[in-house]
Amino acid sequence: MERTFIILKPDALESKNAGNILARIEAEGFRVLGLKLIQMSADDAGRFYAVHKERPFYGDLCKYMSSGPVIVAALEAAGAVQKWRDLIGATDPAQAAPNTIRKLYAKSKEANAVHGSDSVENAKIEIAFFFSERELVG
Repeated sequence: MERTFIILKPDALESKNAGNILARIEAEGFRVLGLKLIQMSADDAGRFYAVHKERPFYGDLCKYMSSGPVIVAALEAAGAVQKWRDLIGATDPAQAAPNTIRKLYAKSKEANAVHGSDSVENAKIEIAFFFSERELVG
């Protein structure tokens, strides 16, 4: 079994789609290992997205991710990282496949409802950023 890390972004919570997305996670066979409702500070967002620090969208991304509450979660499934990325769809919802989370719930390329780890290695780093091992089940 593999782990991945996800964030339900401020737009997903503001538009009251968190429940729909969480239900979809369970329906798709993911096991939830840890789940938290948090408010990221600008500093939290800056540290979490530090890999993008030199990119032009970094400041806006940090501002957006600290603009409202988010849900962070650690999930488990066979091939969890790719399975989640397939389920969420393309970053730009206009290019996302039908019935993907971003096609259904994202508002824009920035307000795209969810984050997902892009590799098993990054999933480990991202999970550890928000959860201690004792906070994870299983």
